[in-house]
Amino acid sequence: MATIQERKSEKGTTYRVMVRLKGYPVQTASFNRKTDAKTWATQTEAAIREGRHFKTSEAKRHTLKELIARYIRDILPTKPKSEAKQKNQLEWWSDKLGIYALADVTPAKIAEVRDELANGDTYRGTKRSPSTVNRYLAALSHAFTIAVKEWGWIESNPLSKIRKLKEPRGRVRFLSEEERKALLEACKQSKSPYLYLVVVLLLSTGARRSEIINLRWSDVDLSRRIILLEETKNGERRVLPLGQHVYDLLYEYAKEKHTPQDLLFPDSRDKNKPVEVRVAWDKAVLEAKLADFRLHDLRHSAASYLAMNGASLTEIAEILGHKTLQMVKRYSHFS
Repeated sequence: MATIQERKSEKGTTYRVMVRLKGYPVQTASFNRKTDAKTWATQTEAAIREGRHFKTSEAKRHTLKELIARYIRDILPTKPKSEAKQKNQLEWWSDKLGIYALADVTPAKIAEVRDELANGDTYRGTKRSPSTVNRYLAALSHAFTIAVKEWGWIESNPLSKIRKLKEPRGRVRFLSEEERKALLEACKQSKSPYLYLVVVLLLSTGARRSEIINLRWSDVDLSRRIILLEETKNGERRVLPLGQHVYDLLYEYAKEKHTPQDLLFPDSRDKNKPVEVRVAWDKAVLEAKLADFRLHDLRHSAASYLAMNGASLTEIAEILGHKTLQMVKRYSHFS
């Protein structure tokens, strides 16, 4: 039930409204005109009864900066693999729209900033790819989803109305036989003691760089000729079978002293951190005279070889660790 109190002062007359409904906190507001007070009282009562009022109030009470700060503090630590990257993405959104109350963060505002992101330059002076822009949108969208479902700060996710940028077809760059020989020879000659084995593992298993670099000896089962990946990008265990050549390399490498929890490829300065092979890799690519070839393309090469040798898309997806066939359709023409 609403009550309106008339208040007179030297500055004039104001009307203070109090809306009391059983089971809900009292809501108050002040107006210069009685008609506005009556309208607000009627609308507020209706919104409370329909369950809309407090959601709207929370959206007006909290800013996007507060939402992002809480998400970074409470949610991102549960996503260790993407924590650093998504933290940077979310802080970018906070810089652009953080001052706005959640109720005022409209799809139109987000679309405007999305276009700014797409058309702006990176620190390298290049344009961001559509896939990068979409990752920024995805990070913000999940933060809003948590605010809707768990915190009750906002009624709906404004990102649900935002168009994602069209991404180009997946890149497929794989090594020819001559390129593969040249690359492996360059890796053998590298000053890095790990580069050759790392590249052979990537090329023969189709694993991701992070999966191989972070391997521990407890993940390697030479008796069964497999590597068991406990932590993967999609959160599921995955088994990597070892071919003869990579098995022989690992067998010889395993003769060195180590414990099950030791990293296969530790940094020389800190044995608890995995080695970084980027510099050695870049030099090997130059030595092998490979054009437009990245470390991740070893994964594409492995998948392409599988397809050329008759593996089905389902088998390729299982080996690469994809939950759907969508990501491996790019290799279908190699079959």
